Parts: sequence; C-alpha cells; structure tokens
Amino acid sequence: MSPSSAALAFEAEMAMAHIPVLTSELMGLLQIEADSRVVDCTFGAGGHASAVAARIGPQGRLIACDRDPVAEAYFETLRGSFRSPTTFYAGNFADILRHLRDEDFTATHVYMDLGLSSMQVDTEERGFSYGYDAPLDMRMDPTLVVTAADIINSESEAALSRLFRIYGEEQYARHIARAVVRRRQRTPFTRTAELVETIKQAIPTPARFGARNPARRVFQALRIAVNDELESLKRALPEALELLESGGVLAVISFHSLEDRIVKQFFQSQARPCICPPSLPVCACGKVPALEILTPRPLTPKARERQANPRSGSAKLRAARRL
Repeated sequence: MSPSSAALAFEAEMAMAHIPVLTSELMGLLQIEADSRVVDCTFGAGGHASAVAARIGPQGRLIACDRDPVAEAYFETLRGSFRSPTTFYAGNFADILRHLRDEDFTATHVYMDLGLSSMQVDTEERGFSYGYDAPLDMRMDPTLVVTAADIINSESEAALSRLFRIYGEEQYARHIARAVVRRRQRTPFTRTAELVETIKQAIPTPARFGARNPARRVFQALRIAVNDELESLKRALPEALELLESGGVLAVISFHSLEDRIVKQFFQSQARPCICPPSLPVCACGKVPALEILTPRPLTPKARERQANPRSGSAKLRAARRL
C-alpha cells in the first residue's frame, strides 16, 4: 500500500471504534507514575498509549513504535493530548528497542500488544482478513518485499504444508498445501477470496461448517511468515529486558499459542536461578534471576469485555518485573 493509500485508509478508519484489549489489566500491572518512561512497542491506533499517557506528567516520557505507517498518522493526531514528551519510531520494534539501548535510554515500563490491530483487519485492501475479497498482501510494513501472494505462489508443497502446520497449527495442512499447488498451476493466486475458496474445497466437508472460518489458521500462518512476527518477538524480548531499569515492568499481550509460548518460556528462563544439571552438587553457572513473574497464569478478558469486543477472546496478558 502506497503512502497516499495509507493516508486515505487512515481517514476512513478514524471514524471506526478501536477497542484496546485488556486495558484495565495492563494498567494494573504497569502501575504508571507521573515520571514513568514508557515504551509502547506496538502503538496501533493508540488505545493503550492513550491510557498510559493520561498518567504520565511532563517529567516522564512516552516512546511509541510501530511498523505500520497508518499508526504514525494516529500518533500525530493524538500527540497533542499527551502531557509528557513523546516520540514515534517507525519500524520493527525489535530494531527500535536495540536502537534505544544503543542510545543509553532506560525505561520503567515496556509493553507489547502483538497481533493485528482493528485498523489492519478492517482495511480491506491490506488483505489481512478472510472476510473480504482483497489483494493477497498481509504486509504490516508496506515497504516489505514479500507478500502473502508471493509465498502462496512460489513455495513448494512441502514448505507450504510446514508453514500451515507450524505457524497456523492447521490439522489439514497437507491437504490445503496440495490444493494450493494444484490451483496455482492453472492460475496464480492474487486475491484472498481465491485462497479462502481453495481452503474450503481442500478440507473435509464437516470442517467447513464449524464455528469459525476454516481459512483463519492459514491466514494466520501467512501473516506471521510475511511479517516475520515470531522471530521479531524472540529478538525483542531480550532487548526489552535490557532496556528496563531495576523494578521496571515488561508486559506482553498475545493472541495465539505460538506467541504466548515464546513469552512464557522467556519469562520462565529469566526468572529461573541456577541452570546447572541436577547432577552437580553445587552451582557452577552463577546465574541469578533477572525477572520476577507477576502473572503465574496469564490474564484473559472478562466476560463483559469478550461480549463487547469478540476479537479480544483469545488475548492473554503476561507480565514480569526486572530484578
């Protein structure tokens, strides 16, 4: 999507209601103070940032990051209401966190709201949704070279099967990959509706009529691959930890098990002291915990939030404090 298209999309989307997920739970864990220095790694439409900024005074600071150019337009609209100094960085949050560390910036709080924002899902031309017939794109950052169509039309059947199975946790991955390859031999995929129909035809009839769209797992897998989401998260978590001062809080909202597992395992690894083999009589590694886990079990939306915002249903919030 070109910058002009992004601007048009932004103007249309500003009229839409954007509902940030788990806001009260996030704020309860962060405990923002007037002098807090906060990094919002995934600004989106600014829902969480607005709640955070309301508690930061002129002596604090808010840094916002996002790879989507539409998010920067939202930031420019909202920044006038922020009392604290604010800065927006465009790009992958893992790279921005590293840049902030290189600049010797330290944060009291870092939080991430992973996955898609409403502004991305509801903008048909972005191609994220299986509910619209749109170009098969799925790039969060429009400067990325590879689109979902490129992957669908070029990867081997075995590679597509692995992609759908690992990133989408799709049980019919082999069937769908085979159908995709057969279909593209006739005509390359260019539209989301073409892929949705191919998926539906590839799976057993009962699976087509479940409670959720049968294409959702394949679309998730493609989006993750196009945007390198899991590797970005793996790079970002240790950068965020190093950016935090003692007592600082790192919080992450995830929307599927792959993300949540990465966050859970990172927190556990950093909260664990000695990592020596049990056979050693005394500790030889000298490792000390770097994090205190604040959420032994992830926080999830309450029934009222799920009812008001059905997209929040899969959200999980984990948080930990820097020791």
